[in-house]
Amino acid sequence: MKKNERLVRWVGPALRELRALPEPVKAVAGFALYQAQQGAKHVDAKPLKGFRGGSVLEVVIESRGDAYRVVYTHRFHGFVYVLCAFQKKATRGLKTPDRKVELIHSRLRTAAEHYRVSAARGR
Repeated sequence: MKKNERLVRWVGPALRELRALPEPVKAVAGFALYQAQQGAKHVDAKPLKGFRGGSVLEVVIESRGDAYRVVYTHRFHGFVYVLCAFQKKATRGLKTPDRKVELIHSRLRTAAEHYRVSAARGR
């Protein structure tokens, strides 16, 4: 790992969720997460509405007419926490479904607890 590179941590089943997505989606998501590790932002990453400060981002990926989202945060120094990966199935608008937003909030709390424990142990 490079000196200033952030560690990637998967919250809950986020890695399993990402692995279940189509290969082209995984390729884009992987590159976006690599860029996040380097402190950069993928061209298709944008702040997720409903989360203050713009530190929770979603990568919007379109593949074969379907829409996918990979949500992560760089809120915690030295880490990129991947919170959720899913196919957006809503037929109305671009809004992330409320149940997914609640899930992301829950996983963000889990990430915060992991970070608190990791910081107390010196990482």
